Amino acid sequence: MTSFQDMARVAERAMREVFAETPLQMNAHLSERFEAEIWLKREDLSPVRSYKLRGAFNSMRKVLETRPDQGLFVCASAGNHAQGVAYMCRHFGVRGVIFMPVTTPQQKIQKTQIFGGDAVEIRLTGDFFDDTLAEAQAFCTAQGAHFLAPFDDDDVIEGQASVAVEIAVQMGGAPDHIILPVGGGGLSAGVRAFFCARCTYTFVEPAGGRSLFAAVQAGAPVTLDRVDSFVDGAAVARIGARPFEKLRDLDLADVLAAPENRICGTMLDMLNVEGIVLEPAGALAVDALADVADTIRGKRVVCVTSGGNFDFERLPEVKERSMKWQGLKKYFILRLPQRPGALRDFLDLLGADDNITRFEYLKKNSRNFGSVLIGIETGKAGNFAGLFERVNARGFAFRDITDDEIMADFLI
Repeated sequence: MTSFQDMARVAERAMREVFAETPLQMNAHLSERFEAEIWLKREDLSPVRSYKLRGAFNSMRKVLETRPDQGLFVCASAGNHAQGVAYMCRHFGVRGVIFMPVTTPQQKIQKTQIFGGDAVEIRLTGDFFDDTLAEAQAFCTAQGAHFLAPFDDDDVIEGQASVAVEIAVQMGGAPDHIILPVGGGGLSAGVRAFFCARCTYTFVEPAGGRSLFAAVQAGAPVTLDRVDSFVDGAAVARIGARPFEKLRDLDLADVLAAPENRICGTMLDMLNVEGIVLEPAGALAVDALADVADTIRGKRVVCVTSGGNFDFERLPEVKERSMKWQGLKKYFILRLPQRPGALRDFLDLLGADDNITRFEYLKKNSRNFGSVLIGIETGKAGNFAGLFERVNARGFAFRDITDDEIMADFLI
């Protein structure tokens, strides 16, 4: 019986007809910072700037080997999977229909169309992904098309395992430790199934989408009640059933959560220091280095940077979220007396490094007082403690809403 490792090697060799291997690069900045040999597996440098085309290629390749007349493939995706499928439809000369939510940003739609060209048709349907998925699967049934799952498919997992095949060749064996981002589980399942016990692992999920942690804890895949969609490439409400079978015996201590705002700081660090553009999901593995620093010291560590499809229109949001994580930016509601000079009294309390970036009257609670939304950036996180002390001493009432999600959604 052919082993999983052998099948992954076959898939990797077949890919070389389509695209070159992605680089494995030692990063001096991270190596010095964490006192380890940190290598980045640059999946953000694939033709579609993510590893997703690997699984799409392998799944389509195997379908066409057994059913060469299968000329229609379908997927539902608003991101990297759609682009990988589009790229491979053009390569194999087959027709693809890609279903995307109506709310998909135009940039992602355009990139998917560019990769697929005349080989693909994009259909926008549904406000939410579940609606889009249902429409795509109904179309498959009606048209006799083949549905290309993004992660819950054995051939997709096998294709994603080609990342591990390349690492083994490029490094001359297995590293000591691998840090893997987790969304639906296809990549992490494939890499772990290839290397098995030859190295140790850290699996990292966005804090707002811990579907692997929940599944391992429960002993079976479960659907999360709520998912934070900021890390859109890994924000999955339910781990795939097939990936979970390869991951179910994990130690929960090896499944970490990366706070979304901290990920933003990692993205900015990689951009400003290294000139590397990573999407939120692509920064997960690098972000987790801080959590495992004590255990990886002196070791050879590989971080899989899984994607670089970042829309720079999101950069202001990324910067702001990073500043919040560092304690350099806060929003609060100030109860300001309605008298001449009250605003001047408040402004006099600001420190030399404090800058007002948002000032908005909300409403008057009474004839004597009004509510003001204020955003302040400062040079050092400790400055806010002093500012709040001065505000309290002056008798101004205020409420810090920086981490209040409900208030922030309405007011910020």
